[in-house]
Amino acid sequence: MPAPPMPRTPAEEEKLRGRLTGFKVGYDEGYLRGRLAILDGRPEQLLPVRNIHVMYVASGKGYPYSPLDDAVLYALQKLTVKVTVTDVRQDLIELATAQSPDLMLVLDGLDLPLEQLSVLRSRGIKTAIWLTDDPYYTDFTMKIVTHYDYVFTLERNCVEIYRGLGCTEVHYLPFAAHREHYRPTTGRSPVCRDISFIGSAYWNRIEFFRNIMPELMSYNTVINGIWWDRLPEAPLYGDRIEVGKWMSPQETATTYSGSKIVINLHRSHVDEDANNNALVIPAASPNPRTFEIAASGTLQLSDARDDMGSFYKIGEEIDTFSSPLELMEKVHYYLTHEEERREMALRAFERTLKDHTYTKRLNQLLKVIYG
Repeated sequence: MPAPPMPRTPAEEEKLRGRLTGFKVGYDEGYLRGRLAILDGRPEQLLPVRNIHVMYVASGKGYPYSPLDDAVLYALQKLTVKVTVTDVRQDLIELATAQSPDLMLVLDGLDLPLEQLSVLRSRGIKTAIWLTDDPYYTDFTMKIVTHYDYVFTLERNCVEIYRGLGCTEVHYLPFAAHREHYRPTTGRSPVCRDISFIGSAYWNRIEFFRNIMPELMSYNTVINGIWWDRLPEAPLYGDRIEVGKWMSPQETATTYSGSKIVINLHRSHVDEDANNNALVIPAASPNPRTFEIAASGTLQLSDARDDMGSFYKIGEEIDTFSSPLELMEKVHYYLTHEEERREMALRAFERTLKDHTYTKRLNQLLKVIYG
């Protein structure tokens, strides 16, 4: 009769628990990456190709606007028979004379000489602008929107403002996720974090994070963006607060995807240093980061905005917070409830692929103009 096994020592018990935990973490991670790979491999819905020629006028501002230009151009090329690309620094009248576009679509447009627009419109060329930063620069945008046939804004609360100026065609069209830039890491991720935040250190963000910084940084948390030297405690955390580093969309997506939780804290509509919003128009709509985080296959915790529920089911696809205390409560909850975190990330990713790509947004835009 074999001898009974010797009882394990405390050190052996601890080692065994560690191995089992490692197996569980590896399984969970592999399951998530596998599901994301299957969803990511699905072809995007085919949309109609319109027999029109679009002259796309890029912002001309460089980074961080250039990735938006890439996204819009990519979608236009899939949805129309011809796209001519230019920017606000070029002679649009000369180019339009040579190319004869049906539609001129301008991104941002703050630096575009307005006298060119009246000439183009007099020639029967439809003009449209997609505003990039509402409501933060409405002191400027209110001076240019009346020069266009169609105005598209990513902020719901700006629609009636522009209509009040006499614009008859004003439409709410938030940004989206560009799948060529934002997609999940489906193999082993080079990034492994509990929490990430990527964004500029506007004063409302400094004030919000200061209240919870010790608890937030007790997790494997990294913050990245310009102006974080405004935070007095930043030196305490070394390279876990990366000051002044601009990340490419692809690097950002890799960071999002390698983080268990990504915090999305919108900038404030009240900021005398950064904004030009004399009417103090409040912001109700989600920022572009909302869609980009979801497209990267991770759980997003966002501050609550009035119109967020129009795009994602709160508590099922993303979750929200209204205070620093609520954020930390949800951070702790989702870091200890892996299955719920994983399933929410998958649902948000699937919803984004279905409804919130730039191809879908540009199809909406063209449908408004051409039916």
